[in-house]
Amino acid sequence: MQIHFLRHATVILEWGTHKILVDPMLSHKDALDTVPNAANTRRNPLVDLPISDTELTTLLETIDAVIVTHLHRDHWDVAAQQLVPKHLPLFCQPEDVEKLTAQGFTQLIPIHTSTTWEGIRISRTGGQHGTGEIGKLMAPVSGFVLEEGADRLYIAGDTIWCDEVKAALDQYQPTDTIVNAGAAQFITGDPITMTAEDVLQVLQHPAHTRVTAVHMESINHCYLTKEMLKSAIGNDFGDRLIIP
Repeated sequence: MQIHFLRHATVILEWGTHKILVDPMLSHKDALDTVPNAANTRRNPLVDLPISDTELTTLLETIDAVIVTHLHRDHWDVAAQQLVPKHLPLFCQPEDVEKLTAQGFTQLIPIHTSTTWEGIRISRTGGQHGTGEIGKLMAPVSGFVLEEGADRLYIAGDTIWCDEVKAALDQYQPTDTIVNAGAAQFITGDPITMTAEDVLQVLQHPAHTRVTAVHMESINHCYLTKEMLKSAIGNDFGDRLIIP
């Protein structure tokens, strides 16, 4: 299993002979409005994809399935709705089926607890997309665990460190974990995605998982940069922390 990072939370998983696209945000730089109620008012995305439009089209033709953790536009934007082939198997949380159906996708696979696709077991996990009233307003959000053979990947989704994340690490003992860092935050309230301290909690968990930290430097309300995260974590975890 290999993880290929594109931008923000958009990654491609090479799992055996299969390619799985996760949380595609495919818009050009500045194509999306700013996230409101944030100190930084720049338009989104802050950076372009690292590939050309032609390369993106070619890449999408090779995708075998899609995972969408939730429908916030920095994980599933209008460009993704237009460009991702409508016939592909699309794994999602049950709450999002109605909207995805209305967008024309024909092979939706809502995951209540778990399912198996092409020999890969895919299980849904919980999370908290913030605290208090903001956390309630940002819900629902899911993570997903993919398992086949010795490979166990936990895609935490948009969540802070919380009981649900600890429970997923306890239960699945993932070899690899993708966390959405960035410490996204509105003018009021606590961060709604992982801070450096949250990422550290994942690294310190007895599962001893290798962590790929994404969700930074691409959206206006994400303030934790890659350098800030590197500095905060230090070198204690060696190659167990990957910041693409």
